[in-house]
Amino acid sequence: MNLSWVQYVWRFECTPGLCTRLYGNMAKILLVEDNLDLSANICSCLQKDYHTVEVVHDGLDALQMLRSYGYDIVLLDWELPKMSGIELLTKFRKEGGTIPILMLTGKGELPDRREGFDAGADDYLIKPFHMEELSLRIRALLRRSGVAINMVLKARDIELEPDTFTARKAGNEIKLLPKEFALLEFLMRHPEQIFSLESLLSHIWQSDSDASTEAVNACIRRLRKKIDTPNQSTMIENVHSVGYRLLRT
Repeated sequence: MNLSWVQYVWRFECTPGLCTRLYGNMAKILLVEDNLDLSANICSCLQKDYHTVEVVHDGLDALQMLRSYGYDIVLLDWELPKMSGIELLTKFRKEGGTIPILMLTGKGELPDRREGFDAGADDYLIKPFHMEELSLRIRALLRRSGVAINMVLKARDIELEPDTFTARKAGNEIKLLPKEFALLEFLMRHPEQIFSLESLLSHIWQSDSDASTEAVNACIRRLRKKIDTPNQSTMIENVHSVGYRLLRT
């Protein structure tokens, strides 16, 4: 039986846990793809590795999302309704956008690839593709943009292993929910830096979710119960009227 390339990508190449094993940290990803089956398959695979994935199906909506929210990487189709991927990419770069962008397209001739790179693409993947290759290219883009990969994060007696989704306190494993893990990982990657509730909400939660800043506060309260040591100062400090920061010591 001949499978369509969409079915091929999903059925044979989406190995559970693959993306986390390959690049070892959760990212907030904007996927811009008008093929509903393909976008659902890619999204499902990445979400199984605890990434926050937001999906839009046309260029105008994607441009608005890029102007309004922060992302670690963008997966961008070329042929989109309302505004093509190339038009979107060109406009976004002219507006000063620096987010790494990986183009996913069936236009594989050299002149097409040249046009994509000239417009500002950081990488270019031709459909049909293997999910493992997509993961490797995402890994390279994250590394190139300065995101640390495949490392153990440490603060006080807490150790976090993003590649295995494991957290330990004083050597003992602790169970964290996906959002708790994502929030703690983000703070441990940026120790001593202060982030507002709105900034944490934008990075960890989906932009179109019903979550509010209270969801961030609730998540931090749960984290403190799991990672703090009795009779010691909290690891996640509340900076009055500003936000939160993770104390390294």
